[in-house]
Amino acid sequence: MLKHWLRFCLALLMAAGGAHAQAVISPPVQSEYSRAELLVHAPNGVTPGQPLWLGLQITHAPDWHTYWKNPGDSGLPTELEWQLPVGVTPGEIQWPTPRKFPLGDLANYGYDGTVLLPVPLRVGADFQGTALEAEVLATWLICRKECIPEEAAFRIRLPAQASWVAHATAFEQAWNAAPTDQPAADSLLQANGERLHIRLNGLPADWRGRALEFFPEAAGLIEPGSAWTQRWEGESWQAEVPLSRFRADSPARVALVVAPADAPGQGPGLRGVRMEVPVPEGWPPVAAPAGPGASAALQAALAENAARAAAASGAASGPSLTLWAALLGALVGGMILNLMPCVFPVLAIKVLAFSQHGNQLRAHRIGGLAYTAGVVLSFMALGGVLLALRAAGEQLGWGFQLQNPAVVAALAVLFTVIGLNLAGLFEFGRLVPSAVASLQAKNPTADAFLTGVLATAIASPCTAPFMGASLGLAVTLPAGQALAVFGALGLGMALPYLAASWVPAVARALPRPGPWMETFRQLMAFPMFATVVWLLWVLGQQSGIDGAAALLMMLVVLALLIWALGRGGRVRTVLGALSALGLGWLLWAAGPYVTRVQDASATATPTAIEGLAWEAWSPQREAQLLAEGRAVFVDYTAAWCVTCQYNKRTVLNHPQVLDAFAQQQVVLLRADWTRRDPVISASLAALGRSSIPVYVLRRAGQPPQVLSEILTVEEVRSAVLSL
Repeated sequence: MLKHWLRFCLALLMAAGGAHAQAVISPPVQSEYSRAELLVHAPNGVTPGQPLWLGLQITHAPDWHTYWKNPGDSGLPTELEWQLPVGVTPGEIQWPTPRKFPLGDLANYGYDGTVLLPVPLRVGADFQGTALEAEVLATWLICRKECIPEEAAFRIRLPAQASWVAHATAFEQAWNAAPTDQPAADSLLQANGERLHIRLNGLPADWRGRALEFFPEAAGLIEPGSAWTQRWEGESWQAEVPLSRFRADSPARVALVVAPADAPGQGPGLRGVRMEVPVPEGWPPVAAPAGPGASAALQAALAENAARAAAASGAASGPSLTLWAALLGALVGGMILNLMPCVFPVLAIKVLAFSQHGNQLRAHRIGGLAYTAGVVLSFMALGGVLLALRAAGEQLGWGFQLQNPAVVAALAVLFTVIGLNLAGLFEFGRLVPSAVASLQAKNPTADAFLTGVLATAIASPCTAPFMGASLGLAVTLPAGQALAVFGALGLGMALPYLAASWVPAVARALPRPGPWMETFRQLMAFPMFATVVWLLWVLGQQSGIDGAAALLMMLVVLALLIWALGRGGRVRTVLGALSALGLGWLLWAAGPYVTRVQDASATATPTAIEGLAWEAWSPQREAQLLAEGRAVFVDYTAAWCVTCQYNKRTVLNHPQVLDAFAQQQVVLLRADWTRRDPVISASLAALGRSSIPVYVLRRAGQPPQVLSEILTVEEVRSAVLSL
């Protein structure tokens, strides 16, 4: 009898072994930061109406973590994209209770150690296959201080009649870690000013008196890392949590998870309770961007929090900058800024002012100090505006003033007037009251100060080639330290002129005043007009050809008005009045064409190599390409960025660089920041940058490679060919 029983058991084992031998599951995917594996639990095989589970198990490297469905202040939840046969549909991830990972005054929700994310599959009656053949693409963001996007593709073939219980223990642990659903009963949420008052009843009795954690399933509801209070009043747990300044409209109910705080060990948190709690009175609305861009602005705000989280934890994709290194970089970068093309017109104004002073050492020194004060204070003022807008939730970057068509048009008008004055078409003294003219003549110091202000306005977009990392750090520093970086940048830009004004040897080297100065003055008008052409081109990128043509017509009529006012008699009276009326009519009729922001074109721009083109960047497109295993090169650029245009023409369009892109099958994406775009601003902030140009080479599973601001052909080729 025993002999027959052993034979029967052996037959069962061989049958089970044969069924398992036919099953195919992709092997685990190992990286430096994690190990990902697809697990299966099918106790009844692939049978209609019977339970069938697949799950992504991630084992994190020490100190690394991934994210829950609501990642908190930053991060991205793990996503699974399924390809299943007819009759099989996936459910939602059964998320285990998360842990809370504080980052300074911010916090994230997620998992460390080993976590399994189980997904139920529903097998319908219309499933006709003899085996379940499925594919899943898993993407997740894994972070320590830096963050790395990772992905893995898995395939499975499971015979319909084969049971699979090898991973039963792992699934049992995951189900036990998931929060249990519980009716809200008389629990409720109620806004109290800018804080959310929470009252939950019916929680497990053994929790009473213990500290709990609160996890809303929807992002952007609360400030996860801010200080909050909690207490027990009998059987009722109550807490007050700060509402998010980026919160959406108040819903009727909020899905949330609560669980005991400070879970020991690693992996999921302690098993919690899930409720859908009513919000009977709602909460105060917040000012949100109007129109279709509102959701993008919210994404940008959340991405700003991600950048702040990285700053709070000392994160960066490369070596971190100390404050002193940032100050030194700002000082040196400001000095080199004097050589940038967009600063040259202002150089002309300043050099002309020096030549007018001749050997008057005192006038040189006072003018140099005034110019320095104008530059430094203007840079600090712009930095203050940037920091104030950052605090208000705006997503801006350095050079943002030229993202506004009205500012570009105003600068074009200003440089046109300066150019006409230098060319000798008019003198300011003839167009203004005598009191103002004499005041200007008696106060050359004010002129020098205003020259410094003008230099800052036109020069700041050119700072990125030498200031990208320093400014990226500055906008994440406390206000006082950030303003010190902006002040160092201004001091560096003004330093050569300050030295020239105080060192007699430099002053003696300047040419002596004479008739040549009038010729030199008129010659300096042409850089002004060249700058106007550049500004018109920038405006054309923002407002279209109609906007650029409208501004050009305004400039023509403005020049006619200035010329007429400089004449005498009836010419000044009649022609001046007519041109003033014409300019006013143009401002009324054509002004909207100048200040409008034209929709960006999403069409691809072909290169010299067939099949290789620049596509419009979006975070969705970049994520899609990375998920497909493609490498991408992102060019963060703008029409007003002179360095961007130089790199584009000399390096990015170079045949050797294009050949390297084509050889490695790199997809080219262009993030055009000419117009204000909070999503691009957020992407730059995530890279630790607030200015352009920025060039990033990405491949899934690898950290982003940020190239130099001033590119070389060899640098780009080497980076691309090393993929």
